[in-house]
Amino acid sequence: MSKLHIDSVTKSYGSRTILKDIYLSCEKGKIVALIGGIGSGKSTLLQIIFGTLKGDSQFIKFNDQVLTKQSDRKNKIAYLPQTLMFPKDIKIKNLISLFCNEINTQKLFNSDLIQPVLNRTMRNLSGGERRMVEVLTIIHSDADFILLEEPYSGLSPILKEKIMNMIMELSQEKGFIISDFNVEEAIKISDEFYLLSNTSLKQMKDLKELQQDYYLPKNI
Repeated sequence: MSKLHIDSVTKSYGSRTILKDIYLSCEKGKIVALIGGIGSGKSTLLQIIFGTLKGDSQFIKFNDQVLTKQSDRKNKIAYLPQTLMFPKDIKIKNLISLFCNEINTQKLFNSDLIQPVLNRTMRNLSGGERRMVEVLTIIHSDADFILLEEPYSGLSPILKEKIMNMIMELSQEKGFIISDFNVEEAIKISDEFYLLSNTSLKQMKDLKELQQDYYLPKNI
């Protein structure tokens, strides 16, 4: 079973420490939620795991392979940032073909969600449609581990539910690390959830502990 191991991650900007001695792991078959407020460092951590940002210190390993370069992550880790990632002037069907193998490409081409936009470009889609295309493409990529940053932003409630169900289904063969500041959405499908606050990452045992540490409403 594939495992992603993240250890000793520290990151500062000038005198401000964002992350300090972060440890996290994820295995195929698991969905891990990262919970934290805006500016807590969730994006920074995901970028370090993916390799587009260098930590002041870091140790990241895929199974027995230590990942030191961004190229080491190819087909192992895929990352969807919160901001628009895909080029605006390439047809959706061509974008999907770039990221997915033949089987998953055909699966998406036949999807009721994707079919209506296949011959359109990102420029001609609404914000919610763009997010849908990006999320569906990345979660169906060849990578063993998928990092998603605010994946449900801009999606309708029905579409959120459909994509959550897809993530749960795909988690049988992949591992997911999902960051979200919407706690209810984050923990709904997660096997483990962690709170990132004051530069530190802490695993929450249950919802009660999260409510105490994160001052959540008791009705969640």
